[in-house]
Amino acid sequence: MNNEEKLANKEQKHVERQKRIKAEVAERVAQATEERGVLVVITGNGKGKSTSGFGTVLRAIGHGQQAGIVQFIKGSKWECGEMNILKQFPVKHHVMGTGFTWETQSTETDKAAAKVAWQKSKEMLSDETLDIVLLDEMTYMVKYGYIELDEIIEALNNRPKMQHVLITGRACHRRLIELADTVSEVQPIKHAFKAGVKAQKGLDW
Repeated sequence: MNNEEKLANKEQKHVERQKRIKAEVAERVAQATEERGVLVVITGNGKGKSTSGFGTVLRAIGHGQQAGIVQFIKGSKWECGEMNILKQFPVKHHVMGTGFTWETQSTETDKAAAKVAWQKSKEMLSDETLDIVLLDEMTYMVKYGYIELDEIIEALNNRPKMQHVLITGRACHRRLIELADTVSEVQPIKHAFKAGVKAQKGLDW
């Protein structure tokens, strides 16, 4: 077999392989007929979980959908580049406001703020006008015992049928992972901050 024949044979195999892949994808698409809201969990120790959640909300808004966002952990003093954009749209938004737990150094203050934030979350999870709800860094509220896990699961199960929910944060409880339809785990390989590089506007916040 000469070089031209080898190239032709290689190309033919490539075409056949791509046809098989296309057929497999088309079959999966055809089988995905159920329409309902999806629960997405984005967890892990790596960077980019919240940014992924905000990006998904922005995508939904781009399709003319209505969104709600509750930010746990981060305080009102922290500028959030994503929210600077999203505030230009009619987004329902609540910030827990106390900041990181090591800033308040008060369990009672954190618990009180978490209770208010969770009440806002429940309102959004029962709002049929909202197509998508982001509960940013809510996993910490479960880990610290600030919000009852059973209450969260009940609210998620009873939300409007077509409402999508995104939950972000490290150490997501296994029961939320089991309940979720889609789970992504972000793992760190390298991080500039650990090498002494200062967190920078536009990249890190």
